[in-house]
Amino acid sequence: MSDPCRLTLDEDVLAAARAHAQADYPRESCGLVVLVDGVQRYRPCRNLADGQSHFVLAPEDYAQAEGEGEVLAVVHSHPNAAPEPSEADRVMMERWGLPWLILNVPVGHWCLWHPEGYRPPLVGRTFSHGVLDCFSLLRDYYRERLGLELPDVERPDDWWAKGGNLYLEGYARAGFVDVTGQALREHDVLLMQLRAPVPNHAGVYLGDDVLLHHVMGRLSTRETYSGFWQRITQRVVRHASLC
Repeated sequence: MSDPCRLTLDEDVLAAARAHAQADYPRESCGLVVLVDGVQRYRPCRNLADGQSHFVLAPEDYAQAEGEGEVLAVVHSHPNAAPEPSEADRVMMERWGLPWLILNVPVGHWCLWHPEGYRPPLVGRTFSHGVLDCFSLLRDYYRERLGLELPDVERPDDWWAKGGNLYLEGYARAGFVDVTGQALREHDVLLMQLRAPVPNHAGVYLGDDVLLHHVMGRLSTRETYSGFWQRITQRVVRHASLC
């Protein structure tokens, strides 16, 4: 028996999405399936991401699609890769709360995926800047372990090299106070300067000289907080509720 909550896509929509994916190849395409006057329509959108390995759907395009009708699904392509969601795709699918149509190009295989409550593990998650990175690990840790919801912020690629100062300008607004120089406590946040002009990396102190963090190009991990990580730590902050 089919699930009535599962979306079925019209052939015209699939054909239009395939054509868009082929046209944008080898860059990832992205678009939306919109229900307009009872008919499914595919609306190609602009991909604002740097590089070719991921997509950032233009918010103006999403707003325009919402003005036309009901957004039913998010669409994007996987150039030269299977139409299976990456860990970042699964996280974003949950945030959007919509099915995702993923198409392989140039072969043309596709699969429609639905949100199922996925939550990435704190240790062993893959890295995807802006979705699964040191900042999102910090937010997830505080939500899961302490029940605290920290504000999210937009963080473009290489923000630290473009005049941004996300951590030093934002920790107070997020409810943290500077405790640099005091004895470390469990749940303290360590702000580190990793080959950048400003602190651009953060980790959580777990106690017993253990650091939880997520470095670009690596899985999130626990490791000993000593040596290199101590040397590049510029600031220690603690949530006001824990002081």
